[in-house]
Amino acid sequence: MNDWLEALPFFKTEQYSQLDQFVRSERSQGKSILPAEEDVFNALKFTPLEQVKVVILGQDPYPNKRHAHGLSFSIPETTPDIPKSLKNIFKELESDVGVKKTTGSLIGWAKQGVMLLNTVLTVEEGLSNSHKSKGWEKLTKEIITTISSQRDHVVFILWGGKAQKMKKWIATEKHLILESPHPSPLSSYRGFFGSHPFSQVNEYLSKNKRKPIDWSL
Repeated sequence: MNDWLEALPFFKTEQYSQLDQFVRSERSQGKSILPAEEDVFNALKFTPLEQVKVVILGQDPYPNKRHAHGLSFSIPETTPDIPKSLKNIFKELESDVGVKKTTGSLIGWAKQGVMLLNTVLTVEEGLSNSHKSKGWEKLTKEIITTISSQRDHVVFILWGGKAQKMKKWIATEKHLILESPHPSPLSSYRGFFGSHPFSQVNEYLSKNKRKPIDWSL
């Protein structure tokens, strides 16, 4: 898992062993646990610590097999039906920087240093938030604090109240935090639309002599 394995002590703790055992047990009982086992840590696999420029924090995986693939808000490239929150993200993307995405996959962003991290990394199919408070939150906190302490000039995008609770773990003096309502249909019109996160990211990265993100990828 590239440089993350050494950077995160959580993977060597008893708490992680218990979490791993819980997820394996759920799978062995025949429950459909998402994403697939090989995709659980895709946020770390696609975006090594040394490459992190942006963090987009989600809640937990999409609760259906068509969509969940280990990256927050992203769906597999071959999946035609785009979730409503992601559609709203794409609307803001087009309005903000003129980019029109033709696929729901955000792997192209992840490979440029945009960490697409969910607070909780697994879910039982059909049951949103079913793996909340099982231990994943401790790992998420450790990832965020590690990025905050070891990287400079990272943009943390916190959409919605749950993501914004992570703000306390970020060193605001050396990073940029962008906060707005969640892009879900329930809250997107309360300030998500018109928040211009994508242009703000690239302005900040350019100002700090870092390569901007090509949002069209």
